[in-house]
Amino acid sequence: MSVSVIIITHNEEKNILACLESVKWADEIVVVDAFSLDNTKKLAEGFGAKVFQREWPGYGRQKNYALSKASMDWILSLDADERITPELAEEIQEMIQNPAIDGYQICRKAYFLGKWIRHSGWYPDYCLRLFRKGKAVFAEKPVHEYVELDGRMGRLKGAMLHYTDNDLNHYLAKLQSYTTLAADELVARGKKASIVDLITRPMFIFLKMYILKKGFLDGMHGFILAILSSFYVFVKYAKVWEGDIGE
Repeated sequence: MSVSVIIITHNEEKNILACLESVKWADEIVVVDAFSLDNTKKLAEGFGAKVFQREWPGYGRQKNYALSKASMDWILSLDADERITPELAEEIQEMIQNPAIDGYQICRKAYFLGKWIRHSGWYPDYCLRLFRKGKAVFAEKPVHEYVELDGRMGRLKGAMLHYTDNDLNHYLAKLQSYTTLAADELVARGKKASIVDLITRPMFIFLKMYILKKGFLDGMHGFILAILSSFYVFVKYAKVWEGDIGE
């Protein structure tokens, strides 16, 4: 069975080569680039990937476009800051031979501010990333897209490495973009935000991550992650409130 890897990019020159190197065993690599201003396109083409450029329509739609360009039996969806270990690559190539399974969840292990996070609700983080061609599509959400599978799902043992936020500036820049997209989606669905949302939702996220999901075992990193995640929720609902009063 053959494997296509699909990756969407925008200004990922710091990540793209390491990502591509981790999947050099694949039969095909498809990169859809949203007109990066750096060397992402050049680096991917130099590696031998099939590179397409397309204006940014949102995460779900961009990944579905990448999916339409893939031609192999199985699809492995990666982000540029993710890596497939050699052990996981071997497992993937073995498990896709099973005719009874149409998709596999893969566990992500996140590297956050210089440390592997092992609790906090971030690990184990199972995502459906490997699926049979024609058996799945991406939900066309502007952010936090996911795979919709039509078939039987399995789970791989190996972990995918996710080199997420190297510093707080990167996290906060991403927070600004993601909270706007998430708030716009809620507003479009008619959601309104009250002071109760602004107080209780961030508090719940902190307690869930730091206490229930044992983020305290991740030390200072776990505390910072829980605080930042609760702030993310606060900003998202504040933007929902702002969108409501701005109408």
